[in-house]
This record gives sequence, C-alpha cells and structure tokens, in this order.
Amino acid sequence: MNLTISKKWPFFSWLLALTLASPFAAIVWQSFANDQDIFNHLYQTVLPDYIFNSFALTVAVVAIATLIGVPCAWLIANYEFPLRRYFQWALILPLAMPSYVVAFVYTDLLECAGPIQTSLRQLLEPDTVGTHCYFQVRNLGGASLMLALVLFPYIYLLMRACFNEQSSSLINSARVMGCNTWQTFYRLSFPLARPALAVGITLVAMETLADFAVVKYFAVSTLTTAVYDTWLGYGSLAAAARISAIMLLAIFLLIGIEKYARRQQKYYQHAVGQETIVRPKLKRPQQIITLLFLSIVFFAAFLFPFLRLIEFAFDYFSESWNAEFIEYSLNSLLVASLVSLFCLLFGLIFGYYKRLSQSKTREVPGKLASAGYALPGTVLAIGVLIPLTMMDSGVNSLFKSMGTSGPGLILSGSLFAIIFGYVIRFSAIAVGSVDASLAKVPPSLDMASTTMGLSPLKTMFKVHMPLVSKGLFVAALLVFIESMKELPAALLLRPFGFESLATYVYQFVSDEQLELGALAAIVIVVVGLIPLIFLDKYLDSTQPSNSKHAKRQ
Repeated sequence: MNLTISKKWPFFSWLLALTLASPFAAIVWQSFANDQDIFNHLYQTVLPDYIFNSFALTVAVVAIATLIGVPCAWLIANYEFPLRRYFQWALILPLAMPSYVVAFVYTDLLECAGPIQTSLRQLLEPDTVGTHCYFQVRNLGGASLMLALVLFPYIYLLMRACFNEQSSSLINSARVMGCNTWQTFYRLSFPLARPALAVGITLVAMETLADFAVVKYFAVSTLTTAVYDTWLGYGSLAAAARISAIMLLAIFLLIGIEKYARRQQKYYQHAVGQETIVRPKLKRPQQIITLLFLSIVFFAAFLFPFLRLIEFAFDYFSESWNAEFIEYSLNSLLVASLVSLFCLLFGLIFGYYKRLSQSKTREVPGKLASAGYALPGTVLAIGVLIPLTMMDSGVNSLFKSMGTSGPGLILSGSLFAIIFGYVIRFSAIAVGSVDASLAKVPPSLDMASTTMGLSPLKTMFKVHMPLVSKGLFVAALLVFIESMKELPAALLLRPFGFESLATYVYQFVSDEQLELGALAAIVIVVVGLIPLIFLDKYLDSTQPSNSKHAKRQ
C-alpha cells in the first residue's frame, strides 16, 4: 500500500520544471533571430580569438589545479604527519574566496609598480630610473593561476574521498611486491582514481568557462566576456544569444563527460572495496617537505589574500563602514534568503513527486530544473531576460492598446529578475540535497502513514520533514551562500540602483580600490566558510577513522 498523489502535483511539477528550464529554449530561439550582421562581424574578427582564449584558459586552469589538488589529496589521504587534520579542512577554504579578490591582491603585489618588482629593480638595477617590468601579471597565464588557486579544492575533495575509499589490501600488496611510494601511486592508486579526477576536472572546467570577473579584470577576452560585451556594447541580444549557444554546446559536452566518469567511478569503487587504509607515518625529511608544500598552497590560495583583506579592512574601516555597506548587505541578505526559500520549496516539490509518483518519467522534472546550474552567469542572464522582456513588452502593449500607460519593466527591470535567475541557477543544489535525504527514508513509513489515514501532504509535514530536516538545512545554507557570492548574473539582472555585496566589491576591484570594499569581501568569505566546514565534517564522518591504526605502525 503506497501513498498516492493528486493529479495536480504532476502537472504543477512539470510546469515548474519547464519554467525553470526556459532559459535554454530562450537562448536557442533567440540565436535564430534575423540579426546576423554583428555576429558575422564578430565571427570574422574576434570570435575565433575568444574561442581559443576560452579553450587555452580552461586547459591551463585544469592543468594547474590538477598539479595542486592531486598531490594534496594523496598526502592527506594516505600518510600521517603533523598538522594533517588541520590541512585536511584548511585546503577546502579557498573555495570561499572570490576569485576576483585573489586576482586583485596578487596583481597589487606582482604588477610592474608593485612591491616585488620594485624591490627587484632596486636590487638588480639600482641606477635605472623608470618602471621596467620583469614580467606581466595581467595575461592569460596570470588569470589561469588565479582561477586555479580558487578552484583546485574541487579536485582535492573528490580525489581525497576516492583515495580514502581505496582498498588497503591492494596498496599493501603493492608495497609487499616492492613498489615504492611513487610506483604505488602511479601504477595503482592513480588509475583507480581517474574517474574521480575526470569529474573534478569537469567541474573546474565548467567554473572556468563561467568566470567573468577575473578574465575581465585581466583583459583576457573569452566567450563569457564576449556575451557581456556583445549585449551591452553592441546592443545585440541575438548575437549574444548565439555566443551563449556556443557556450551551451561546450557545457553539454563537459556534462556528458562528467556523467560518464561518474558511472565509471561507481564501477571502480565497487570493484575495489571499502576497507580501512592504514596511514604510515612519514619520516622527518618527508614531513618537512610535505608541510612546506601544503603550507605554501594554503598560504597562497587562502591565507595571504584573507590577511590582506583584514589589513585593508582595518586601515579603511571608517570609510568602509557606511550606510551603503549596510544597505547592500541587507540587499544580499534579502535576495539570498528569498532564493533559498524558493529553491527549498521547489526541491521538496520535485523530490516528493519523484518519491510518490509511479510514472517512468518522474525523475525528469527534477533533472530539468537542475539543468540551470550548468549555465554561466552571463548566459543565464541572457536566457532569463529574453522571456521576461517579451512578457513586459506584451503587458505594456496591452495597456497601450487600452489607451493607458503601461507599468514599465515590472519583470525584467525589478527584483523579480535577479531572484528568478538565481532560483534557476541554484535549484539544482536543493533538488539534489532533498532527493538524497528523501532516499534515506524507508518506504515502510509511507505505508504506515497511509494506514493511519494521513494524506500525502500531511505525511510530508509530519513524517518526512522532521526526518530530512538536516538535509533541508544544508541545502538552504548552500543556496544562501552561493546567492551571496554570485556575480555575473547579478551584474546583468539587478534592477537599476540595486547593489549586492558581490557587485559592490567588484566595482571597487574594477576601480583598483579593493581597500574600500575589503570589509564587504570579508563578509562574503566568512559566510562562505560555513558550508565548507559542514562539508568537511560530513566527508570526514563518512570515512573510517585511521588515526589509531596509524599510531600502531
């Protein structure tokens, strides 16, 4: 005996899913508009360079992030050394740091007039007058390094989890057969972890393609900046939509790779086993090298930029703590709270429909609603504003036909646009978390609820909600943090005169005045640390503890 749902629930679920997936259809539809001149001009002049720069940037960021993330994961997962547990969670913290803040901090340090090159000139060429540059920072290589410092934790987290799950018997067998540490890693552990690495690389590549602030600040023309410049610079929505369609093709390709890798990963994990790994203790010279390497990574990716923010905030506190800072903080709080509420509600709708429906397509609405997470912010903005602008135009034309003035841009020019865009982008987080939480609730509770005469709605509130409350809280928290940090969509979807903390900080970065926005940046970073701490505790709780075993060795 199972719970049955009303026919209105599937209808509403499909309607909601199609609404959240509407940006995809809008971009494809607009890309076939008749306006060809500007796109043809871009195609014949700069578009090939945009595509090449996007590809080169993605490859470079993936390569650097892999070179950082894989060794960190291997050391943390397989060896015991002083401060290992601290580095285990500290290496996740760069995810909370906005990439454009890191870019500004290092540009200020390394640019031609910065302290490092100035000191080099005074040391190597004391009699030279001028500002001779030894190296340039604002180029594709510099942008690649800045993004890799922020994004490598994606690879680190996935590889760490994969290394922790590998069978100790296989590793011990390799050691018995005379394999040293490098041979064990290269011949055994790394091949088994390749599917996890492929997923991490895909995530890093998607985030790199979606980045706007760093490439704009470093004057690296990519497809993301091309969408922004084509729309606002040339005023061609059709050309921007065509460039967005190109990005969608690249994103779909990356998603396909990720899905394939995830399937392969499941196979390898089942084949290997889930035995506890005994971590051998590193010798003194190895400990020094390991601690030095991990310390440099943590210092460069998080600690140094964060300390600079604290220094800036302390020196310019009187200028930073003002009415604008408070207003924009409240704006961010309002938007993030509303987006979290809507995403959580939609996640429950899709999750409950999937649980109770007997239809073979019951999983499709949730997947459609989750597709928006793959959209870069600038592409998402194009997809959102196309239908909203059409609706505003229709409403105003209707009022005009009746001889009265229209209400104006009530959808595309109001707070509705940014909330709608955020909900489309971050619903995937809530849908995934709610779905995973509901999957842990035994079906027998549904049967018992039916026996007691409870309706599906009452069962959801009285039975399921208390059991999945932790998952709901984590989902709401993650959506809240992502909404606080989102920049590209905010720049394009915000109503006139509306600022969030992210846009507020980015304006100071663009004007080379991060000092005045450091306090707001610290708020974004500190708030972003909360879900990362929860995430590390969750990953640590799902892995068997090895500390006692290590001490016996």
